[in-house]
Amino acid sequence: MRSEKVIAMPTAAVVEPHAQPAMCEDHGPFSQQVNVIFGKEFKTGCPECFRIRSEQEAARKQAQAAEVERMRMAEKLGAALIPKRFTGKTFDSYVAKTAEQKEALRVCRKYADVFPEIFETGRCLLLLGKPGTGKTHLAVAIANQIMSHSSATAVYRTVGSLLQSIRGTYDRSNEQSENQIFESMIRPSLLILDEIGATKEKPSDFELSTLFAIINGRYEQQRPTIIVSNLKAEELPGAMGDRCVDRLREGGGIAVKFDWESQRGKEGF
Repeated sequence: MRSEKVIAMPTAAVVEPHAQPAMCEDHGPFSQQVNVIFGKEFKTGCPECFRIRSEQEAARKQAQAAEVERMRMAEKLGAALIPKRFTGKTFDSYVAKTAEQKEALRVCRKYADVFPEIFETGRCLLLLGKPGTGKTHLAVAIANQIMSHSSATAVYRTVGSLLQSIRGTYDRSNEQSENQIFESMIRPSLLILDEIGATKEKPSDFELSTLFAIINGRYEQQRPTIIVSNLKAEELPGAMGDRCVDRLREGGGIAVKFDWESQRGKEGF
């Protein structure tokens, strides 16, 4: 059996670490630790200088992380297509004075709080009732909260702007295709469709087929949708079609009535 050759380290190679007095120009005297390895000294610096540098580096990294987060949110908000008037809407800025308003706020806040569960089930939310009662405010507040507290994405569109975008794809000069628009409506974690039935006119076959393609696409992917409309629940089938409404209701779709008077021009909405 071959024996292993052991190489002994020179006794002078390593010297026990020791302390010695030192002086910092900024912070005065301190105890300096000295290590000697292979005849070379390694000395520690001023502990107060080290603490300050560490805090500065931590602050720099925190600022970098905050900037990355700010850019991430700006990108998400831009992709969300939320109108400027509503970008800053939150639950805290929604003034709820009556019992009905407080209940609407409670339901919407809970929807946002448990959104990971909502996303798994695809449970939809219908905000229905009179204009100027804060429906869009609360819908956007949900979107803002889930985007700022998670990796979830959200998109806001009115029916009118959506139909206009799709019609625009028929122009050959348009860079976006109809399929791309449908995909952009189906892909997000949450879709808010506003102004359902706003014209009070019978929807065209084009409008009905477009809404069904989006609602059904999200239904098949089990992705939740928020519907915002001035209509009553019983009027929705006439504006969207029975098939759309059935898919929105499946899985325990939640409907919230906003039947108080308009608050536009009053503080809070």
